[in-house]
Amino acid sequence: EVQLQASGGGLVQAGGSLRLSCAASGFTFDYYAIGWFRQAPGKEREGVSCINSSDGTTYYADSVKGRFTISSDNAKNTVYLQMNSLKPEDTAVYYCAAVSLPAHTMSISTLKTSAYDYWGQGTQVTVSS
Repeated sequence: EVQLQASGGGLVQAGGSLRLSCAASGFTFDYYAIGWFRQAPGKEREGVSCINSSDGTTYYADSVKGRFTISSDNAKNTVYLQMNSLKPEDTAVYYCAAVSLPAHTMSISTLKTSAYDYWGQGTQVTVSS
């Protein structure tokens, strides 16, 4: 059974940092793309970043480029999202998701929610001004 466990959310002041973790189990980590998404109240869920664990290919939404960094520890089956220079507009519930995807087929479209088959529960990130 595929399981994804997101953690690391919390309350932080604007300009601060948080690191989210997505612990995965039930599948061969190397052959999957893992994505981070977020959903603010009253808004649609949007893609933040994704990574292919086999070759490290990454994509970022324009809104987080230069501030967020996604990384993968394949030995621990865990993907991280380091979030720096946080802004109040980053406030949302953050979710991680997984899809079986060959590395060479990854593209910016891999940031779409429809690309993913498996979802974890969310973790709340609140950035105060």
